[in-house]
Amino acid sequence: MANPNEITPHLFRTEYSKIVAVLCKTFDIKHIEIAEDIASETFLKASEYWAVNGLPDNPAAWLYTVAKNKTKDYFKHLSIIEKNKLAEITTAEKELQEIDFDTKNISDSQLEMIFAICNPINSQETQIGLALQVLCGFSVEEIANAFLSKTETIKKRLQRGRNALRAHHFKIDSLSEQEIHERLETVLATLYLLFNEGYFSKTNDLLIRKDLCLEAIRLALILIDNQFTNTPNTNALLALMCFQSSRLEARINDKGEAILFDEQDEALWDKALIEKGNYYLIEACQTHSNEVSKYHLEAGIAYWHTSPAGKDKWLHILNLYNQLIIIEYSPVTALNKAFAFSKVYGNEKALIEAEKLNLITSEYYHGLLGYLYSELNIDKAIHHYEEAIRLTKSKLEKQTLQKQIHLLKQSN
Repeated sequence: MANPNEITPHLFRTEYSKIVAVLCKTFDIKHIEIAEDIASETFLKASEYWAVNGLPDNPAAWLYTVAKNKTKDYFKHLSIIEKNKLAEITTAEKELQEIDFDTKNISDSQLEMIFAICNPINSQETQIGLALQVLCGFSVEEIANAFLSKTETIKKRLQRGRNALRAHHFKIDSLSEQEIHERLETVLATLYLLFNEGYFSKTNDLLIRKDLCLEAIRLALILIDNQFTNTPNTNALLALMCFQSSRLEARINDKGEAILFDEQDEALWDKALIEKGNYYLIEACQTHSNEVSKYHLEAGIAYWHTSPAGKDKWLHILNLYNQLIIIEYSPVTALNKAFAFSKVYGNEKALIEAEKLNLITSEYYHGLLGYLYSELNIDKAIHHYEEAIRLTKSKLEKQTLQKQIHLLKQSN
């Protein structure tokens, strides 16, 4: 029998945003907070009821029914307080009887919700943050880590963003083709951050959060199903997600410890997901446009990571990183490029390139130097691994780094 304490957080991640989106769209709730409160109360009741009575046969359907009932209670309460809104309330209650949490309505609502939140009235960072919070269920801490910012800074930014949407008469509505194209870049950036938090979580004791990866893929598929959002960049992003997801099972052992790429069991790679990645990457490249986005390049890198080893494999990866770093520089890209450089030209030459970066406050920088020094100077390798341990907040990362130190000491 499934444990409610284990399944409720997963359902919260996958169903909370669906409930919020459908309620906002159906009842034209200008204040997102009202829909969020109803969704939160729904999950509070679920956690209390399921703990005593066990899980229902269809937990999602149970949640949708409770959400509808709580929405009805909200309008009844509103009718008592504000009798002058009786006509509006009666209309809403009529719609309540017709609302259906079917797959199409949920998909349409979420698609329209994310584009409504990605409103140019706010900065792009604020748009992404709000989408991650409202549509994807991210906590403020998770968003702060995604942006490498302080929690308080993100909290204030999100509140200002909500106030701006409210003042702009926030409404879930169908958008024109032009509006969709204007906002699509921000939407894709949001899904990219969502997937990355699942693929390599920095805010949880779990290194990998598959529910976030699956949610990002689900939302990307919604974009693929819409003629206006089924673009080369969308296909490239989905290809990247498929390639990366194909290796999830090989990245963690039975003890929950991270497995480095060189040590992964390729038999555990999901061949079906790799094939889907190939399909969407081909779709992404079937256009007369010469535009190559960062999603194309990262998907290409992920493709080569899932390809059989060959003498030119890492050279292809390094060339793609060279292009990527020109399009969009980031410390993580620079470190990954240095790792690929070591695979092509050796650790000694790669160290020269890596140390130029001088990212002394990054655990990933010290982790890379630890790896590169492992074959050249064990003492220096251990020193950098210890620095990485000091800097990282992840319990699992600390365990992985400690394991590397242990292996080095054994070989010394």
